[in-house]
Amino acid sequence: MKHLIGVRALSGLFLMSGCTPNEVSSVKPATSGKRANTAIETAADKFARKPFVYDSSRQYIYISFDDGPQRGTMESYAVCKELGIKATYFIVAVHVKGRRDGRRILNTIYNNYPGSVTANHSYDHAKGQYDSFYRHPNRALQDFLRAQDTIRPPYKLLRLPGNNAWVLKDTMRASRLVRPVARKLDSAGYNVLGWDAEWHFNHKDARPLQSAEKMAQKIKSLLDSNQTFTRNHLVLLAHDRMFQRSSDLDSLKKMLQILKQNPRYVFETLDHYPGLTW
Repeated sequence: MKHLIGVRALSGLFLMSGCTPNEVSSVKPATSGKRANTAIETAADKFARKPFVYDSSRQYIYISFDDGPQRGTMESYAVCKELGIKATYFIVAVHVKGRRDGRRILNTIYNNYPGSVTANHSYDHAKGQYDSFYRHPNRALQDFLRAQDTIRPPYKLLRLPGNNAWVLKDTMRASRLVRPVARKLDSAGYNVLGWDAEWHFNHKDARPLQSAEKMAQKIKSLLDSNQTFTRNHLVLLAHDRMFQRSSDLDSLKKMLQILKQNPRYVFETLDHYPGLTW
């Protein structure tokens, strides 16, 4: 199962989708074919897999945001970029198509790699009907494939809507409900990534329920007690809309600043999570 899109496939993919990286968009029509091809290949090379060595003395934190693009996406993106925190954005395809600035937001996150990476979070988030969605695994698979065509993320990284499941190279942890679609996604070459800690929010107003200090302490506790899916690696789930208000955005910034004070912590995007299949 080879997940990385090859140079030629990637260049054609972006030209067809309109999700054009900066290197490609900078190529003018009058540019010679050789120079244009070089620019496109540079965009593809940006995502070429490189050897990644983990430091056994460090602990790795993967900040992830779900359901963008929406209000709060660019705000959380700006804070992470300001602090030098790498983050993964699980994108819902209809949110890209439903916003006038959806494609621009998607491109901004995409072009910021390796500081941020986009990933697949379904076409329409199962319309909130999770039980029905997962009881039709073939239909669910087509939904994720449709989302892939819209989002055009650089890697086959995926998170199930409304469900915490993991499908890696040699590991699958999934409930009975989602196991059939998890197997299909595995066969289609996807890595399915769940989470170890969630920053919960009030579903009426999208306000965070835990303070910055409590979230930072929870992350430390889970890592120190080895209560994560992979030892010394922790995936945090948050949602973009939690940070649309300045006071809540300040909480995100404060939580990240607290974590940055720990010299053991390394922040990475989820394409560097251990055990992925490429």
